[in-house]
Amino acid sequence: MFPCDFAWGAGTAAYQIEGGWQADGKGPSIWDTFCHEEGRVFGEQDGDVACSSYELWDKDLECIQQLGLTHYRLSLSWARLLPDGTTRHVNQKGVQYYNKVIDDLLACSVSPMVTLYHFDLPQALQDQGGWKSPGIATLFDSYAKFCFQTFGDRVKLWITINEPYVCAKLGHEDGIHAPGIKEPGIAAYLVGHNMLRGHAMAWHSYNSFYRAKQEGVVSLAINSDWLEPLRAECTEDIAATERYLAFTLGWFACPVFVTGDYPEIMRSAIDAQTKKFGCTGSSRLPSFSKDEPAILGTADFFALNYYTSRKVKPGGGCGNMLSVKGDRDAEDVLDPSWPVCGVSWLAVVPHGLRKLLKYIKDTFNNPAVYITENGFSQVGPLQIEDVQRAEFYKDTILEVAKAIQEDRVNVRGYFAWSLLDNFEWADGFSVRFGLFHVDFSDAKLRRTMYQSGGEYAKIIKKYKEVNPEEKVDE
Repeated sequence: MFPCDFAWGAGTAAYQIEGGWQADGKGPSIWDTFCHEEGRVFGEQDGDVACSSYELWDKDLECIQQLGLTHYRLSLSWARLLPDGTTRHVNQKGVQYYNKVIDDLLACSVSPMVTLYHFDLPQALQDQGGWKSPGIATLFDSYAKFCFQTFGDRVKLWITINEPYVCAKLGHEDGIHAPGIKEPGIAAYLVGHNMLRGHAMAWHSYNSFYRAKQEGVVSLAINSDWLEPLRAECTEDIAATERYLAFTLGWFACPVFVTGDYPEIMRSAIDAQTKKFGCTGSSRLPSFSKDEPAILGTADFFALNYYTSRKVKPGGGCGNMLSVKGDRDAEDVLDPSWPVCGVSWLAVVPHGLRKLLKYIKDTFNNPAVYITENGFSQVGPLQIEDVQRAEFYKDTILEVAKAIQEDRVNVRGYFAWSLLDNFEWADGFSVRFGLFHVDFSDAKLRRTMYQSGGEYAKIIKKYKEVNPEEKVDE
């Protein structure tokens, strides 16, 4: 049912779990700055301590072993390794920490999947313009080369950037994520563009200087809901769905996997809106330079973060100013038959993942796919016996199996989000995604396995027994 070398994993991100925000020479990140500003995060909470994984890594490793994971996805804190964002000053304590994490995982026969950038830009680089600055792509490439050089002898699975859509739109259009910028209709496209440039430079650097010896693979993690027309036969709803997909999944997947450029439907919609508002000059959606490394082909696999599904209808106009939402002109709605877990946006639709996997196979040249995030949230009173989430993992993994067996999608791995309850960005600690509960009121930050963690462990054990020759590699 699953390939013998299938990756059974769980994921985390540095800012969400590590804490130690000023420990051992770490520099501040944009999330440190954002959280320390009043009114940014639920309950004025922050990641200063979080799960204290910088101090309690051994406890995390015990959780990983209890689950029987074959793979663990973590991110590196750019500011912990390079406090000012550049290789002029390397923080050796940060290098030692990640060396220990990687070495300990391998000693336990767990393969690391390492994300270079998971939302936490060094504040020193934000002060120079951050992801809006053209020079950020070269700085990211330098950071990536440093990480390949330092850790690449042991890491075979690399993610350059996690969810560029979220960084661009939530961080630079909506202002609800760090760095909290609100420049609608302009900054998000510039940020997304520079992220793609930085990713492509890093991929080419790996391909040219490290791949032959290190034998790893590199991609970027793209988030997408499954989207389908609200009314299946309605041409307006079908067109709106195509636009919505172009402005989310296609924005980052088309340049990398299909054309080397943004979806034409996206560019034409943006330019039409610009014209409607009487603006002149160059397109708000930048163009890729022929003088820089090519974008097309810069992913060795498709890394997909999937959480939910939506029905789509036309957006009903663009309001009184330029914006990504107005350019997209498509509105998403919940199907009332879909149960909602925890946060209001997260409808539980396991079959949507199967449909999205099939769409990726058909649209993006049948790539190898790793599901790099997928999870179920809990809010309100704590439920260690989280029956619904346990069922969710069973149902979802069954849909993945159908995608592999019946739809012939080349799925190579599944990473649950997340290993631990952690700092859930602007929601602080009010939302819990973990396979392990973390008691943030306890000085020892005790980890306790949820029922869903036990269910996931049983699933992993079952398929390991079906494939006893399973090997640990990429």
